Amino acid sequence: MKKITIIPGDGIGPEVTAQAVRVLDAVGERFGHTFTYDYQLMGASAIDLTGDPLPDATIESCLLSDAVLFGAIGDPKYDNDPSAKVRPEQGLLRLRKTLQLYANIRPVSNYPSLAHLSPLKPERLQGVDLVIYRELTGGIYFGEKTLNADKTLASDSCTYTREEIERIARPAFEHARQRRKKLTLVDKANVLETSRLWRSVVREIAATEFPDIETDYLFVDNAAMQLIVNPAQFDVMLTENMFGDILSDEASVIGGSLGLLPSASIGKGAALFEPIHGSYPQAAGQDIANPLGSILSAAMLLEYLGMQDEAALVRAAVSWTLENGFVTRDLNPAQHYATSAVGHYIEHFILHNAPGKNQLQNILLAQSTII
Repeated sequence: MKKITIIPGDGIGPEVTAQAVRVLDAVGERFGHTFTYDYQLMGASAIDLTGDPLPDATIESCLLSDAVLFGAIGDPKYDNDPSAKVRPEQGLLRLRKTLQLYANIRPVSNYPSLAHLSPLKPERLQGVDLVIYRELTGGIYFGEKTLNADKTLASDSCTYTREEIERIARPAFEHARQRRKKLTLVDKANVLETSRLWRSVVREIAATEFPDIETDYLFVDNAAMQLIVNPAQFDVMLTENMFGDILSDEASVIGGSLGLLPSASIGKGAALFEPIHGSYPQAAGQDIANPLGSILSAAMLLEYLGMQDEAALVRAAVSWTLENGFVTRDLNPAQHYATSAVGHYIEHFILHNAPGKNQLQNILLAQSTII
């Protein structure tokens, strides 16, 4: 039995997370696993009910769980108020710190059936399959911040230790060893002292522990350009917190939709899994949001729990829905399906493999939304 803390979060978070849970339940039924869920609050929903973006009950649940599945965070009433002292995002930052989730892992793949949605030319999408390892609990986001009394001077400190670099570099190299054996460190070592430390530590680890991995180094501005010019050159990309935040969002549009990409945050506590998209409050409650990022995050959760075959089946189900056009409005405005319908198709695939013609017709009649 595995205990999973479910944090639906804000906006479309509850809707997409519900479909990921539906898929986990189908996996449990198919493979004989038992998943127990503990639903908790974080973000704007938590502020509204408790005044705290991360209640103590949520922290306690996460600490006692095998993994955490999270939806989305953010609300316009806080996003549009820069003076707000309590903000939804504070909850997520604090949870990462509390669980010591120092590595954010974001896979980026290309689905041929969605190539027409990508801003890149088809020839630049060939062979795109990369993973970004972003350091998550250090750097400028967590450094000392100052603002003088008359608000004319501000500063944000960026600090990294050797230990912080080593603990994410080694898993990134290990992952590269399981893939195409190439790792790219992205930094700004021509300007920043922290980047020079990153490069020094990574060079040492590469030479002494991973000589079989092809390791190269790019300045962050060049890396941003190369992600557009030739994304297929990357296998595992390793970088610090802010650079990783920016580059992973840039990479996310390569496949054509933010709604497709999952992520994992791992460290010393229970790992956290979430789609990379925002809370998309304009779509909340309408059953139109893309649940595939959340469902693929559940696949990463299954891998983390050692359930490799189960994760592979979930990914096969997602690929099947994409290939057959059972997608939400963001992927096909002319002929699309509800959030819950997509979840239903994937559930059915997991339980029965791809449904037969008669079964599929029944599903379509009951669940589809065709315009």
